[in-house]
Amino acid sequence: MPNLNRLTRKTHYWVSIAILLPVVVILTTGILLQLKKHWGWVQPPEKRQPALLAQAPSLEELFASVRDQSATGVRSWQDIQRVDIRPDRGIAKFSLKTGYEVQVDLHSRRVLQTAYRRSDLIESLHDGSFFGGDTTKLGIFLPAGIGLLVLSLTGLWLFITPIRSRRKFRRPPSDPPTPDA
Repeated sequence: MPNLNRLTRKTHYWVSIAILLPVVVILTTGILLQLKKHWGWVQPPEKRQPALLAQAPSLEELFASVRDQSATGVRSWQDIQRVDIRPDRGIAKFSLKTGYEVQVDLHSRRVLQTAYRRSDLIESLHDGSFFGGDTTKLGIFLPAGIGLLVLSLTGLWLFITPIRSRRKFRRPPSDPPTPDA
């Protein structure tokens, strides 16, 4: 098994160097994404409202509230990336193409909060699509993920091999079987 151990060490060594940069990006952004609900810098906290809907507002009414907010710069639906309506929480979230998020109270239709939303940018960094779409995502970040799996497996082998060797040498020699008399 010396050749397998040597091959494992070399594989572990060279794969770790090859995937270092993408894995650092994946790990760093992954940590930030884990904290997105707990850290307002990554994603604005939800301003929950009591769900007092006698009649559901139309999208146009909600959009008018966002458009009337001069700080958002919203002029048409083309400025909106997506709308997330949460009736159980009493809010609608408008994600703008500028990276901002506007939260609107579903009952009063007033803007509760306008804040920059970094989580979408961090997600695109995390999966590699920020750097060039599917080419980078599948050509660099996917192989880096596979490389991380290889590092995990070779690292486990490098961890277990010395333990197995020590146990092998500690084992007392077995007594030869005695013939029945």
